[in-house]
Amino acid sequence: MTHPTFARSRARIRFALALVFAAVFALLAGGCGSAPPIEPDHYFVLDPALSIWPAPRQVPAILLVNDLAARGFLGGREIVYRTRGRPLMVERYRTELWAEPVSGAMVHVLVGAIRQAGLFRYVAIPADRVRADYLLNGEVERFEHWPTDTPPRVAATLNLSLVAESDRRSLWARQYQGEEPVDASTPDAMAAAFNRLAARLAGEVVRDLERVQPALKAR
Repeated sequence: MTHPTFARSRARIRFALALVFAAVFALLAGGCGSAPPIEPDHYFVLDPALSIWPAPRQVPAILLVNDLAARGFLGGREIVYRTRGRPLMVERYRTELWAEPVSGAMVHVLVGAIRQAGLFRYVAIPADRVRADYLLNGEVERFEHWPTDTPPRVAATLNLSLVAESDRRSLWARQYQGEEPVDASTPDAMAAAFNRLAARLAGEVVRDLERVQPALKAR
């Protein structure tokens, strides 16, 4: 025969365990019901379709397009935006990102445009490790989305300079600025506008290099 005290102890233990299991189940059920799904990151490329007319002549020289400098968020893969209500605050999208930093992507855009124009015997990047006759240096100063404007737009500013490698003499320095409307309020439309703007700025750089061609020569 079981002693009454032992029976009461076992009953209390079973009751306590039941409370613990009920609490754990409630926590698990509540957590599963309230936790939102994790939104995946979306990566966009800056790789516009270029349509550059061939230059009438080619300089028998090597142009090195150096890595472009960038500050703040522009040095990373974040897509930057500002609003008209708070124009001095620079913000970034959390799940919309560039596949590579804008500073690196713009180098590839410029190289592609200059090669397509056939302005130089060879257009190199730093990884080529060649001795160049001329250096194209610069900075991405601005590359941002303005989603609250009417219509929404993207804007960019590049500062570029062409330098002779032999004596580090600056042949020209120019700031390239532009804006492009965004066709719809979607990330894809924003990325498409950025690509159109990058192609347009690259075309302006090609035209400036064409103008300075007569003063260029191989070492």
